[in-house]
Amino acid sequence: MTVETVNPWTGQVEYRYAYFDATETEARLAAAAKAFPAWSALSFAERAAYLERVAALLREHSGRIASIMTAEMGKLRREALAEVEKSAGCCEFYARQAEAYMRDEPVATDASRSFVAYEPIGCVFAVMPWNFPVWQVFRFLAPGLMAGNVALLKHATNVPRCADAIAEVLALAGVPEGVFGVLHIDNDTAARVIADPRVQAVTLTGSERAGKSVAATAGANLKKSVMELGGSDPFVVLDDADLDKAVPIAIASRFGNAGQTCIAAKRFILTPGIADEFVARFTAAASALAVGDPNHEASTLAPMVRSDSRDQLHAQVEASVRAGAKVLLGGAKGAGPCEYPATILDGVAPGMAAYSDELFGPVASIIRAKDADDAVRIANDTAFGLGASVWTRDTAKGEAVARRIQAGAVFVNALVRSDVRLPFGGTKASGFGRELAEHGIHEFMNIKTVYVD
Repeated sequence: MTVETVNPWTGQVEYRYAYFDATETEARLAAAAKAFPAWSALSFAERAAYLERVAALLREHSGRIASIMTAEMGKLRREALAEVEKSAGCCEFYARQAEAYMRDEPVATDASRSFVAYEPIGCVFAVMPWNFPVWQVFRFLAPGLMAGNVALLKHATNVPRCADAIAEVLALAGVPEGVFGVLHIDNDTAARVIADPRVQAVTLTGSERAGKSVAATAGANLKKSVMELGGSDPFVVLDDADLDKAVPIAIASRFGNAGQTCIAAKRFILTPGIADEFVARFTAAASALAVGDPNHEASTLAPMVRSDSRDQLHAQVEASVRAGAKVLLGGAKGAGPCEYPATILDGVAPGMAAYSDELFGPVASIIRAKDADDAVRIANDTAFGLGASVWTRDTAKGEAVARRIQAGAVFVNALVRSDVRLPFGGTKASGFGRELAEHGIHEFMNIKTVYVD
């Protein structure tokens, strides 16, 4: 089957490629299985040397990789360059920290010696999304390779050249054949790969629907899985918040990457004393954003990834307006094939798509709470539980509110973001398992008890 990728800004076909046939897929699986024993037998220092070279080469080729990202999924070029740099930093972090994370842990028992050992398990199969097509890969790949595992990647169908560019960087760094492989395959073939005995674990970042499908297949085949799924993150602004700080972060969190981020602030939950002023400032700042050519430095808002994604988002906006939401800004499709303006809906309430659904694009939902306790209730009134932020000048109060919010991460007076030093993942319908930090490298390890009497 031939697949076409379309440039979100120009609407033109960017690239055509064919899915792998059974022979090519089998060759990648066999290569991974063959590579694992030798790769896992290397010392940490030897694997770290490869990862350090990968980091250097990512930086050396950052311009080319950023151009591919922008052409394939529409990311602003400056955001694409920052993503490549973040990925390079992830490689360096694990190259320098993995050995400490995987050190044997002595345990006091009645034995002469007992300890916990961390050992690699084999091949990890990753199903990754288009919205951060380089960073999403490296946040599983860097810890996985340093742990001694090998990896296969099924990337989103619209970013095939991003996948191939990552493979090219690893090859240039001298990473042995089979340690990392790209699979250009359809979903049916992906299910067969998950079931293959040479694959030991599965990681997915994507939609709730995709997560349910992949997790079910992994479970049916007794494979460990990590699911990082959607989010409808609350941005809770209390009466004593510093709006000089909160509003610029609100703009960055909601409209960065054209709002196509699982940990973007989506529901802005405001208490009465601050609500009107926050809305006025937020609307004024958002009105300055305009969709432009993502290759131009002056552009402030990227196009959405595909026209069907834009149409789905617009349908959610229209449904919310019919249910009583008020459009303060935007709310109409742009002229280009994937353009959608910065949009703000006020008066969002239960029963509206803007209240309950994940709006994966540049649309902000304003929800007015009665007080701080009501804000926490609203924050938790969602199927999702990925990230959240709380804004208050009283950091002790902020921490207390953070502990009451059901989410994998809560940031007080700061932008919710993934950070290689901190575990990343969600709860409820946002998935399970963790990436990054020490927790992430341990997800795909055999945690072995050794007891010596």
